[in-house]
Amino acid sequence: MQRYSVFAVAREAMRQHTGWHRAWASRAPRKSYDVIIVGAGGHGLATAYYLGKNHGLTNVAVIEKGWLGGGNTGRNTTIIRSNYLQDPSAAIYEKARSLYETISQDLNYNVMFSPRGVMMLAQTEHEIRGYQRTAHANSLQGVQTEFISPQRVKELCPIIEIRGPRYPVLGALWQARGGTARHDAVAWGYARACSDMGMDIIQQCEVTGVRSENGQVTGVETTKGAIGCNKLGIVVAGHSGVLAEMAGFRLPIESVALQALVSEPIKPCMDVVVMANTVHGYMSQSDKGEMVIGGGADGYNNYTQRGSFLHIEETVRALVETFPIISRLKMLRQWGGIVDMTGDRSPIISPTPLGNCFINCGWGTGGFKAIPGSGWATAEMIARGTPGPLAAAFGLERFREGRFIDESVAAGVAH
Repeated sequence: MQRYSVFAVAREAMRQHTGWHRAWASRAPRKSYDVIIVGAGGHGLATAYYLGKNHGLTNVAVIEKGWLGGGNTGRNTTIIRSNYLQDPSAAIYEKARSLYETISQDLNYNVMFSPRGVMMLAQTEHEIRGYQRTAHANSLQGVQTEFISPQRVKELCPIIEIRGPRYPVLGALWQARGGTARHDAVAWGYARACSDMGMDIIQQCEVTGVRSENGQVTGVETTKGAIGCNKLGIVVAGHSGVLAEMAGFRLPIESVALQALVSEPIKPCMDVVVMANTVHGYMSQSDKGEMVIGGGADGYNNYTQRGSFLHIEETVRALVETFPIISRLKMLRQWGGIVDMTGDRSPIISPTPLGNCFINCGWGTGGFKAIPGSGWATAEMIARGTPGPLAAAFGLERFREGRFIDESVAAGVAH
């Protein structure tokens, strides 16, 4: 792999940038692999990377029906935090957050991780109690968070209006080491590292069927032919139910569109991430100056990747009261991502009823922040055949046993 550095940039500048190599190879599929990962988004590529780095498994193919990182990985609002209430959630998200801190060095690829801090506004008395409870739980979990006053909120984010008539700011749950990263760069960095280890990244290759024999997976049917494998990992977010049906089992998930938009670029005015769960809106400012705004999920099942005017009006109307400065901004673009929701709004990282077939899904609206931790845990499960400590609580059997990890009830939102 060609190593990126300031010296490499200077050298290529001297020769008109003619010596750069392709970031990852584009190969035709071979007849079989030790492991096939379906889904070349952040979670699928991270799984492949940690299979190679942590477990020495490099005879791996990552199959993608579209283009690399073209699903939810490229359609989210890039928030990274780990201040969850439930112990299993806090553990896997904190693992991911800690990996994000060194991921650029590990991958030799700048993912633009920005630990600018994340605050979750308390705008009702109920939220004050809930976030104070979370702060105490985080203290026991070893996750650094604190509940801060309205005055401290104003210091950290001067453009915020803390005395709003409908949505006053009564405090906030503050995680100083949370932040954002460049979503595309995360996928590209993992892809580059996987390719360097000899793994095949196969794009424009849709899985049309799952092959099995005597209750064990043997391969997949694709638009580029049949490909055999010893183990199969399904990591396809909103289309998990479709792949599960091909493999002969059902999942307790539903797919809906999650809305987001960005404004026209403006001068720097906000260097933290603010989440307002009462109004279900969250906002940060990108390096290009755009205000990145996230809203709610659609109230009905669908696979659209378009936004809707309903969510623009609902989200922006409320955010304007909290951030009056944005009232005259023009919207630059809007989109939706297909998220897979479980009943308890926590993920599934689990073996499946089909032998040697494993699934990673159900991240709902919180998938991007979990990418490194999710890949670490899923790779461990595929390599060993059983879930490790990070994934153990997120098995499929919890829905049958009534052992839910209910973050949506505990935190009010699962973003």
